[in-house]
Amino acid sequence: MKNVDQEKNREQMLSNQIIRRGISDARVLDAMRSVPREEFVVAGDENEAYQDRPLPIGHNQTISQPYIVAYMTEQIRIQPDDVVLDIGTGSGYQAAILSRLAKQVYTIEYVPELAKRTAKLFEHLHYENITVIEGDGSGGYPERAPYDAILMAAAAPGIPEPLVEQLAPGGRLILPVGGSGSQILKLITKNTQGQVNTENLISVVFVPLRGGLGWQDEEWRSL
Repeated sequence: MKNVDQEKNREQMLSNQIIRRGISDARVLDAMRSVPREEFVVAGDENEAYQDRPLPIGHNQTISQPYIVAYMTEQIRIQPDDVVLDIGTGSGYQAAILSRLAKQVYTIEYVPELAKRTAKLFEHLHYENITVIEGDGSGGYPERAPYDAILMAAAAPGIPEPLVEQLAPGGRLILPVGGSGSQILKLITKNTQGQVNTENLISVVFVPLRGGLGWQDEEWRSL
């Protein structure tokens, strides 16, 4: 049964937070319109799901601000036949948006409880083109490489070289790089000859990347 109030909130989110700030890709907007963000927040936060800010989801993780989800998605230009890797599943909201645009999404989560919870949610919502992997995504997921696009929703100390290696020719990688205060969102593209270009986009604030190529707790706290 549709929740009319939440559909209204979703449309207001699109108008006031996303379109107003310059997101114009019709496919991205349709994806944001089709995914019920209230399903991806923790119980009790449903009425705050469409606010213009990240929300805590437990385990020191957050669901990203709607605008940032839309911005990152638009920047990596997902095509209908793309195979996408989403690193840092978290609530699953970003993976859900990507799944409305791509052929297949692999999403990997470091926190076991979040991976299990999100896998159940995708099953409940019948998002059948998303595969959840529990593990260290800091070095990507070579088992299903190459990827047409890779999106990382956690701040890395640098650009992990394995992610660049796992991009297909013409592939795109977007991720925040930096420490606890703020990071720079970077867009890396690999052309058909394998040459790589890096572009700095906007300043952002994300939780730290965990795992072998991520931040260690003492390093992150010392910044």
